[in-house]
Amino acid sequence: MTSIRPAVATDSAAVTSLAIAAFERYTERIGRPAMPMTLDYATAIADHKVWLAEVEPPPAVADAEPPPLALTPAGGPPLGFVLLEEQADALLLDVVAVAPDAQGQGVGSTLLAFAEEQARARGYSRIVLYTHEKMTENLAYYPRHGYTETHREEQHGHRRVHFAKPVPPTGSN
Repeated sequence: MTSIRPAVATDSAAVTSLAIAAFERYTERIGRPAMPMTLDYATAIADHKVWLAEVEPPPAVADAEPPPLALTPAGGPPLGFVLLEEQADALLLDVVAVAPDAQGQGVGSTLLAFAEEQARARGYSRIVLYTHEKMTENLAYYPRHGYTETHREEQHGHRRVHFAKPVPPTGSN
């Protein structure tokens, strides 16, 4: 089972490594490193914007020793993470990354659902995101999760495809 927790300062190296591993396959396709590979995750973590998905830790044992600081409480590297940015009219899902060996196991879907819960809890009625147009897998993935393409544009030399999804309040259909 997957659990999600806020990232802390000691997670910075693991988050950076995960971002590089998750997005390096796009470097050749895009012609340069994907934006998530170049971000300052230490600052984003300090600003409480990064949340980690990890294997849910087993029940605590009274005499068990705590895991090393470089590892998540479950004892292994994170499965994925999201970086969320508050905007005036929507919650921006700035980065969603899943470790290559965890892809296809529902981690991405769990992270998307978490981002939507965060949007709702923070009072937003929609969540937005963007992806590079050459990340064609994402162009099919996000619509399967209820996102609708809103527009395309070039930003900082990247051709971005923008998506949005309404987030109804709790209890509405």
